[in-house]
Amino acid sequence: MDKGKSSSNKKKNKAITLEQFVSIMAPLIDMEKEAEISASMSSGATRSLDVAQKKGSTILNLKCVDVQTGLMGKSLLELQSNKGDVLPPHKFGPHDVVILKPNKADVSSPSLGQGVVYQLKDSSITVAFDDIPEDGLNSPLRLEKLANEVTYRRMKDTLVELSKGVQRGPASDLVPVLFGERPPSLSKKDVKFTLFNSNLDHSQKDAISKALASKDLFLLHGPPGTGKTTTVVEIILQEVKRGSKVLACAASNIAVDNIVERLAQHRVKLVRLGHPARLLPQVLESALDAQVLRGDNSSLANDIRKEMKALNGKLLKAKDRNTKRDIRRELKALSKEERKRQQLAVTDVLKNADVVLTTLTGSLSKKLDGSSFDLVIIDEAAQALEIACWIALLKGSRCILAGDHLQLPPTIQSVDAEKKGLGRTLFERLADLYGEEVMSMLTVQYRMHEHIMNWSSAELYDSKIEAHPSVATHKLYNLDGVVKSTVTEPTLLLVDTAGCDMEEKKDEEDSTLNEGEAEVAIAHAKRLVQSGVQASDIGIITPYAAQIVFLKMLRGNDDKLKNIEISTVDGFQGREKEAIIISMVRSNSKKEVGFLSDHRRMNVAVTRARRQCCVVCDTETVSSDKFLKRMIEYFEEHAEYLSASEY
Repeated sequence: MDKGKSSSNKKKNKAITLEQFVSIMAPLIDMEKEAEISASMSSGATRSLDVAQKKGSTILNLKCVDVQTGLMGKSLLELQSNKGDVLPPHKFGPHDVVILKPNKADVSSPSLGQGVVYQLKDSSITVAFDDIPEDGLNSPLRLEKLANEVTYRRMKDTLVELSKGVQRGPASDLVPVLFGERPPSLSKKDVKFTLFNSNLDHSQKDAISKALASKDLFLLHGPPGTGKTTTVVEIILQEVKRGSKVLACAASNIAVDNIVERLAQHRVKLVRLGHPARLLPQVLESALDAQVLRGDNSSLANDIRKEMKALNGKLLKAKDRNTKRDIRRELKALSKEERKRQQLAVTDVLKNADVVLTTLTGSLSKKLDGSSFDLVIIDEAAQALEIACWIALLKGSRCILAGDHLQLPPTIQSVDAEKKGLGRTLFERLADLYGEEVMSMLTVQYRMHEHIMNWSSAELYDSKIEAHPSVATHKLYNLDGVVKSTVTEPTLLLVDTAGCDMEEKKDEEDSTLNEGEAEVAIAHAKRLVQSGVQASDIGIITPYAAQIVFLKMLRGNDDKLKNIEISTVDGFQGREKEAIIISMVRSNSKKEVGFLSDHRRMNVAVTRARRQCCVVCDTETVSSDKFLKRMIEYFEEHAEYLSASEY
C-alpha cells in the first residue's frame, strides 16, 4: 500500500461491514443459545438430575422456609437446603428465570410455578412468583434454571432488522458511522453547560463536553474507580436540560437500577421498564407499573374492572339466555375498553418521560414499539454483546457508550462462539476503529490507595491514572474502630504458598480448589476482623467455583465472619470493599495457570480493594505467565511479603 494514503483508509480496512457483521453473528447466536440450552435442564443431555446439579443449572433437596407478599403483589418464596447448610455451587444469579418442581419429579413433568430469582444468600435463595402453587410446598423441592430463549429471539430479530438495511428509522444516520462507512462528527461550536454535580474533576468535565459536542458517537472510557456512572448521570441530566429524550440502558438490571437511583435525586421525569421482581425496592417508585397505577387512564381502567366484576356476578345468577347474551356482549365491550385504557396509561407515562431506562434486551419491549430517542446511552457497554447493544441503538440517532474494555468481557457459554468473534464488543470495536477522536478516558480514581492503583495503571492504562487526594494514602486503620497493627498497616500483602505443600486438587465437578490457600485466606480475614475491620468491608475473590464452596464451608457458622462476601471476580464487577483477599488457587508442578492469565480478570480482582489487597498464591506456579509474573514482581517490590507457613 502506498505510504502516502491517509490513516482513514487504514481504518476503513479494519472496519467490518454491516453485511459481514450480520453473516458472522447469526450462526454464533445460535451456537450460544445451544450452549445455554444444553447447560439447562430442558435438554436431553442433562436428564440426570445429579449431572444438572454438578453443572450448576439445578439445585436439589430444597425446602420452603418462608413465604411473603412482595412488590406489586408478587409472592416471595425463600428456599433453603434440606440440610440447612450452604447451597451447593450453582450458576443462579439475581433476575434469572427459574422453575420450581417437586424434587423427585421427572424432567418432563409440569412445574409448580415459574419465577424470577429475587435474592441470593450463601444458604438460601428467594424467588418471586406471580402466583404461588396451592400445594406441593411441604415436600422436598428443586429449582431449575431456564435458558432465556426470549433474549436470543430478540437478538435474532435485531439482526434481521439490521440486515434489511436501516435506510429509514431513527438510526439511519448512525449505522453507517458505527460500521466505518462515514466518519463521526463533532459540533463546531463550543458547548456551554453548568454542572449539576459541582464535584466533578477535570477529566470528567472534559468527557462531558466532548460527549455533548458529539453528533453521533462518543465513547466514555472509565477505568476502575474513576466515577464512570457519575459521569453518565451528569451527561443524561445535561441532555435532558437541552430537551433531548434519552434511552438509558445497560446489560444488567443492577447497573440500570444504579443509574435510576442516582437520577431519582434530581427532578427528571424518568420511567424504569422491567419486571418489578427484578428491580431494587428503592427504584420501584420509578417503575412503569407503579407510574401507570398512578395515572388517570389507569384509574378509569380500574373503574371498568369494578363494573366487570359486578357484571360477572350478574352473569352467574342469570337464568335467561337472552339476558346472559347481553351481559356477555357488554363484558366483551368493557374488556376491550379496559385494555385500551391500560395501553393509553402506558403510552402516557412513556410519552411524558424525559428518560426511559431498561436493560438492553428490555429495550425491545412492545411498550417501546414506534418510540424513537434523541440519544441512546449504554453503560457497562464493554460487558455487553454487540448484538445486544443494537437492540437499543436502532431506536436512536446518537449514541454514547460507557465502559472499560480492559475489565471483564461479556459472559459467554460457548467457547467456540467466543473464539469466532461473539466476545468482541462494540465498545472495543469502535475504540479500535476511531480511537482518540471519539473517546475520552477518565483519569482520576476515587477508590484505591495509590499502591493498589499503580500496578493496574502502569500495566493497562499507560500510567495515566492518578489517585484523588482523598484516597491516595488511606489505610485500613483510618477506619472507625480499626486498630493499627501489623495486619491493618500494609496496603499490599503477598502470602506465598510456594514450598508449603499446598497443592491444588480437583473436586468431583472437575473444578479446581486449594484447601491450604483457603485456610490462609480465612485466617487473614479473621485477623482483620479481630483488628476491628467490619466483616461486611471484606471480600474474598477466587476464580474457581470449588474454591468458593470450600471457603464458605471453612467460614461455617462463625457469626463474626458471616458478612464476609466470598465470590468470583464476576460477582464483584462494578463493586468495591475496604479489604480484598485474592486466592489464586493454582499450584502444580506443570506450572499451569488456566484462565488466571486473562489480564482483565486480574485487573478487576485487584482493583476491587480500597485500602488493602492481599494476594494468596504459589508464586512459582503463577510466575510462569508473563503478565502474572510482572504482577508478582510489583507485589514483591511494594508489598509486605509473608510465607503461608506463618499462618
